[in-house]
Amino acid sequence: MSLGLSAMEKKLAEYKCNTNEAIHLKLVRFPEDLEDDSTTFHPEFSHQVFGDDEVAFGYKGLKILLYYIAGNLSTLFRIDYTSKVNENFDCVEADDLESKIREIIPPGFNRSTDDFVCLLEKDVNFKPFGILLHTYSVHNREAGEDITYQIYKADMTCPGFREYHERLQTFLMWFIETASFIDVDDERWNYFLVFEKYNKDGATLFATVGYMTVYNYYVYPDKTRPRVSQMLILPPFQGEGHGAQLLETVHRYYMSSPTVLDITAEDPSENYVKVRDFVLVKLCQDLPCFSPEKLKQGFSQEMVTEAQQKLKVNKQHTRRVYEILRLRATDMGNPEQSRSYRLDIKRRLMGPYKKKQREIAKMRRCLRPEELTNQLNQIDLNLQHKQLDETFQQLVSDYRRVLERLAQV
Repeated sequence: MSLGLSAMEKKLAEYKCNTNEAIHLKLVRFPEDLEDDSTTFHPEFSHQVFGDDEVAFGYKGLKILLYYIAGNLSTLFRIDYTSKVNENFDCVEADDLESKIREIIPPGFNRSTDDFVCLLEKDVNFKPFGILLHTYSVHNREAGEDITYQIYKADMTCPGFREYHERLQTFLMWFIETASFIDVDDERWNYFLVFEKYNKDGATLFATVGYMTVYNYYVYPDKTRPRVSQMLILPPFQGEGHGAQLLETVHRYYMSSPTVLDITAEDPSENYVKVRDFVLVKLCQDLPCFSPEKLKQGFSQEMVTEAQQKLKVNKQHTRRVYEILRLRATDMGNPEQSRSYRLDIKRRLMGPYKKKQREIAKMRRCLRPEELTNQLNQIDLNLQHKQLDETFQQLVSDYRRVLERLAQV
């Protein structure tokens, strides 16, 4: 019985597919892109649509095609497979993949490749939404030329933007681990979009590169605190500096507003923090309060005030900027300078440990000896020092990467 079952299980296991591999994404500019595997990319995550194991059951040779026209993101959605489980096994149902995908992509998609190619010809009419904030260029080695990019600020009053955003936000599910769709009817959202300008048959077209959503929180009595909620540069454009361009442009946009207090981010990822470090250090390095002489005197209220008033940087981020710029101003080969820098950073890192020690002092007054022993066992001082040292070394390594990138600008 068990042998028969395991043979059956083996056969059924052949109908399991990894959904990250099965989903084929494309940003299509030319009809030939449809057959070109080099233009295909895959999700980093699919658990929000297909469950934690990121598996679809019931198909062999599964391909879930989600192809987008590069500019307006009109969508081709098709499911291809070589074999389906209920063709060979009675009473075994394949997963309903279509309904899962339709939960995240808006209606109005194409199923026919021919219809999709017809729409592709109309992409020449697509123009970016909103107001132009910034234009920059990036040298493309393959093409041997500079490519122009533009950043726009849009909102839901722009004709056609609501429908475009519905298509754009579907990418979040595949590339942000804890993504969720925002309430677009809330007018406090701002949208910042990156586009590439490219030529096709003598015309100038625009391709979607990435975007950011920012929520304007109210701060009593008359200020706002913009909070970055989502930021995504689409995979074909990653590693080219667009994230830094976008974040710096957004910062500069808010810097000019007297009602903005400072700019924060919601649950920032490790990658976002790297981009933010680079952008904020780039912006702050020319402030008088961050001169090498002042950096060596330590972190000051002047830095906090100047960074907040001029650049809308909050205290926590200003402290990090200070630590990165002080590293640049420190000769780590000089024992005295190196020790001074290390102690300065470790004093800040000691904050949580000091808090713990104050809690222990309170416990000594309140707890019975056996209860106190249990609490103290959880706090190993040697371990604390080891963790502190590891954290410091990691920070210095992260800071050096920021400074290396800055030196290349």
